[in-house]
Amino acid sequence: MYSHQRIVITGVGLTAPNGNNLTEYRQALVQGVSGITQSEIRYMGQQAVGLCRFDEMKYQSKKQRRRGTRAGSISIYCANEAITDAKLDWASLDKSKVGVYVGITEHGNVETENEIYELHQNKLDTKLWSPHHNPRTVANNPAGEVTLALGITGPHYTIGAACAGGNAGIIQAVQMLRLGEVELAIAGGISESPQTFGIFAGFAAQGALGFDANDVTKSIRPMDKKRNGTVISEGGCLYIIEKLETALARGAKIYAEIVGYAINSDASDYVNPHTGRQTECMRLALHRAQMQASDVDIVSMHATGTGAGDISEAAAVREVFSASSKTYVNFTKGHIGHCMGAAGALELAGNLSAFEDGIVHLGLNVDELDPDCECPGLVIQESKYVGNVKTILNNSFGMLGINSALIVKKYEGK
Repeated sequence: MYSHQRIVITGVGLTAPNGNNLTEYRQALVQGVSGITQSEIRYMGQQAVGLCRFDEMKYQSKKQRRRGTRAGSISIYCANEAITDAKLDWASLDKSKVGVYVGITEHGNVETENEIYELHQNKLDTKLWSPHHNPRTVANNPAGEVTLALGITGPHYTIGAACAGGNAGIIQAVQMLRLGEVELAIAGGISESPQTFGIFAGFAAQGALGFDANDVTKSIRPMDKKRNGTVISEGGCLYIIEKLETALARGAKIYAEIVGYAINSDASDYVNPHTGRQTECMRLALHRAQMQASDVDIVSMHATGTGAGDISEAAAVREVFSASSKTYVNFTKGHIGHCMGAAGALELAGNLSAFEDGIVHLGLNVDELDPDCECPGLVIQESKYVGNVKTILNNSFGMLGINSALIVKKYEGK
């Protein structure tokens, strides 16, 4: 075990409702460009959604796409984009030393719902059931599709961590690199959620599905007094993660160094968050990074736009960071909705460029801040230039009480 090994991010591949690469995505976040649109959802009518518009055929053949899943296609796109961005000599790499760790909420629902629908349109004739059903729905599918597409023979699996999945995928990569199990990792999170009606029906039953008939882009309003629920979105963000020494040896661009993380559990409720456990998670991540709250420049909130969720997290952030006058707070879901398993990974990516441009992007759609959601340093209304950004803490929480906090630092050659 090499617990002292320094780990860095050297490549980013993503697709979001408002951008298909880091440059597009960052620009949209800073400028307040929403990716929320409206779409007809089976049995649910018109709903606010966040859909990605990447080229599925850029890295897949029609046959591969037909056999695979929407979740797999997002993963394959993001993995290839990350490899290109990292300028890896992919042909020369030992693929047995590459690991793939993809955080998810759920997957395979898109294809399963379509198959069930067709089954009922054809008098329940199971002979029409797809022979591809089983490999589409096994738990390791999105990561497995990446290995098939890229010829990776090292370990792969998905991490079922609900909406903390994006952070969890990255954390798994760090751990596997430090264990010496792999030399390079492709890791992050993905989601296909708005392609399926079930998740819409579930959030609607909870009273947590946001919609604004007057302006669909305002259907999700994190921290706002008039927030009424979240918007279901898809997306993906996978990173190239490797040891600092190997990154330096090949002259790689280093986006950030991963310096701290924590995952814990509320053990209190299926859906309602626990402020105390969220506070403990952030503090544990800071402890492992050997940092104080005042060392953090940006806190990226999970901020789903739900009533209890936003209030709970805001209270936790105040508890940890209220004494730090230099810490700014933002969130991303107002721009892109809730990308479920991809949320944490995408939200981290949205802030990474602050290490270069010194800008904290705004949290969108806060017209009237809920007093219960106030946080010192909260950036809303417009993006803010703050100068030298060195440290980011990225929160990501999920149902059944899973909490995650990830801390990354600007690499300055030390």
